[in-house]
Amino acid sequence: MSNTYKSAGVDKEEGYKTVDKIKKAVGETHNSNVLNHLGSFGAFYEIGGYKNPVLVSGTDGVGTKLKVALDTKKYGSIGIDCFAMCANDILCHGAKPLFFLDYLACGKLDSEIAAEIVLGMVEACKDNNCALIGGETAEMPGMYQPGDYDVAGFCVGIVEKDQIIDGSKIKAGDKIIALPSSGFHSNGFSLVRKVFPNFEEEFEGKPLYETLLVPTRLYYKDIHKVIGEVNVAGIAHITGGGLYENVPRIIPEGLCASIDASKIQIPSVMLELEKRGGVTREEMFGTFNMGVGMTIVVDAEHAEKVLHLLDDAYEIGEITEGSEKINLSI
Repeated sequence: MSNTYKSAGVDKEEGYKTVDKIKKAVGETHNSNVLNHLGSFGAFYEIGGYKNPVLVSGTDGVGTKLKVALDTKKYGSIGIDCFAMCANDILCHGAKPLFFLDYLACGKLDSEIAAEIVLGMVEACKDNNCALIGGETAEMPGMYQPGDYDVAGFCVGIVEKDQIIDGSKIKAGDKIIALPSSGFHSNGFSLVRKVFPNFEEEFEGKPLYETLLVPTRLYYKDIHKVIGEVNVAGIAHITGGGLYENVPRIIPEGLCASIDASKIQIPSVMLELEKRGGVTREEMFGTFNMGVGMTIVVDAEHAEKVLHLLDDAYEIGEITEGSEKINLSI
């Protein structure tokens, strides 16, 4: 019997099935700027209507949160997570997402699972006026075990050069406003899985995995609502490393983000993890978002307007003079 690609563990037909299951939905994310469709070697996106455009790009994955989805066979939210982790990053610079590409790797491709993951990306792209214009599915037996998947994404956005938000205009006296997260988002799941090994256990009247798999919040509409009304000095996406690592990334030298942790609305599942795992409060804030998915820095006179524009936002601190970049009073 002769060797074939299929006998080596790669089933091309399953890949074709995946494309068939997602092609129509993916096409629904396209607009007039997309010049070709799935199947080309490269994706074409035409840019127009900008005076001095700057492209802003971001890439990320969902980490070991994927393990929760695989173990519980609940894949629908993972694609949303993948898109959100990339798109939320470029929002920090005032960019609008233009297009998104995905990369899906596995040991043995199941077209149903792959399609469910990609359709989550489609849902997120639609919600962010973004086109899913390409991707890659890699079946790699020997590198991954059957049932294993990994997923990554790549988002490209655009902003006028004179409207880039980079933190350079932050000054003492500015207010720091928090936008709540939807939970753990897609960070810290190695610790989450260690403390919560049983995803099926009941938590607040439902299986724990339902809480763990709540997708990363998409902030496109919120951020651009504020940018359209207020001059924003800085935006930080609170991902791995929490407030400690992400807020300082936008703070100029000589200034400090003074944050009062007692004002932060910490999700109950994070408090349960802290208690059950014997995790210190400092470690919690250095690992998780602790309920703050984004922070916005604005002039003090605009703070009330931002709070009015965003129903669930709230103030957590202000910019002061100092060399630490962040002072988080826990």
